[in-house]
Amino acid sequence: MKIRMISEELKKMYNGKVLKLSLSAGCTCPNRDGTIGTGGCSFCSEGGSGDFAAPFAPAEEQIRQAKKLVDPKFPKTMPAEERKYIAYFQSFTNTYGDAGRLQKLYTEVLARPEIVILSIGTRPDCLGEDMMEMLSALNRIKPVWVELGLQTVHQRTADCFGRGYALPVFEEAVRKLKDAGITVIVHVILGLPGESREEMLETVRYLASFRPRIDGIKLQLLHVLKGTRMGAAYEQDPFPVMTMEEYTDLVVDCLKILPEKMTVHRMTGDAPKNLLIAPAWSADKKRVLNMLRAKITAARRENRPETSALDNL
Repeated sequence: MKIRMISEELKKMYNGKVLKLSLSAGCTCPNRDGTIGTGGCSFCSEGGSGDFAAPFAPAEEQIRQAKKLVDPKFPKTMPAEERKYIAYFQSFTNTYGDAGRLQKLYTEVLARPEIVILSIGTRPDCLGEDMMEMLSALNRIKPVWVELGLQTVHQRTADCFGRGYALPVFEEAVRKLKDAGITVIVHVILGLPGESREEMLETVRYLASFRPRIDGIKLQLLHVLKGTRMGAAYEQDPFPVMTMEEYTDLVVDCLKILPEKMTVHRMTGDAPKNLLIAPAWSADKKRVLNMLRAKITAARRENRPETSALDNL
C-alpha cells in the first residue's frame, strides 16, 4: 500500500507542476452571521482561515495578484501560457450565499485556460439543492474539488470549538458529493485542545474507512492565532500544544493508516507569522517538512509491513 501525494499526482495528470491560487469568493459563514453562531469556530481567524487569499475583487484582478505570489515557483524557462493553476477558494464558506452569484464567479474563473481545477472550501451543512446543482454544473466544465472542514470526528471536541454541526451532517454531505461525481477532500486539525493522540488517530481511521471513499485528506497542525477566541483563551491560560517531535511522529502514524487511493494534500500548514501565538516552532515550515521527510525515511528503512504505505512519499 502506498500513499499518494497531491503534488506528484498533479504532475502526472497535467504533465508538469500545478500551483494553487488562493482566491476569495466574498462569502461569509453561517457560524459567523448568526444563522448558526457568531464569531466562527474558536480557532478561525478574521480571514476565515484564508489569510493568504487575495482580497475580494473582480476575478481577473484576484488571479493577477495571486499569480505574482506563486509564479516564482515555476521554472524560469516555462512560458506563461504553459503554466497551470488550481483556483482555490478557501476563506469562509464558499457555498454559502446566492448560488447564482457564486456560479457566475466560478464559471468565469473556470473559463480561463490556465485554470485546470476549481477547489472550494465549505461546510457540510451548506450544500443544499441549489449549491449541489451549481457544483454539478461546474464539474461538467472542469474538475471540481470540494474541501470539507471536519477537523475531528469527536463531538465533544467539536462542541468545544463551536463547529456547529454533528457528524451525520458530514456523512450525508460526502455521500451527496460523491453521488454527483465530485472529488471530496477532508480537512483534519491535529492538536485540538483536549484531544489525546489516540483520539486524533481515531479521526484519521474513521476517514480511512469511510464509504463512499473519500478522495483526499489535509492534515493540519493547530495554529493558535491572535484575534481568535482560542487565541485569547490561550494567552489567558495556556493549554498544552504539541512539540515538533510529537507532531511529526503523529503525522507519520496518520500516514500509515491511510488507504492507497486516498491522496494526501497536506502534512502541515502555514499561519501568518504576525498572527501566530503557538506553537512557535511551526513558523519554520521548512524545518518541519525536513523533519517529516527524515522520519518518513526512517520508517521506511525499518521495513515493517505497516510502514509500506510510506514508500511513495
